[in-house]
Amino acid sequence: MRNQISLFVGDSFHLKTGKDHIIYAGMPSENVYSIVQRKRKFAPYMAWGYAWNLFYPKSRTSLTIDGVNITVDSVTPEEIRLHV
Repeated sequence: MRNQISLFVGDSFHLKTGKDHIIYAGMPSENVYSIVQRKRKFAPYMAWGYAWNLFYPKSRTSLTIDGVNITVDSVTPEEIRLHV
């Protein structure tokens, strides 16, 4: 069963156990939206990580991030609705 997710700009979602987090970064232009892919690593006594922006045309509705298939239902400058 797939989860329906709504993310507003800056909201984070953990794809699955052992997978990355995604963060909706809004729309840098009228026809492009951005999702941040964030990896987090743990070491004794500290946590560290890194992230990068992924840019997609607004017309693209099928994504794969960290091996997880994602369907984009709708996207606006403030919100993205996904099925994960």
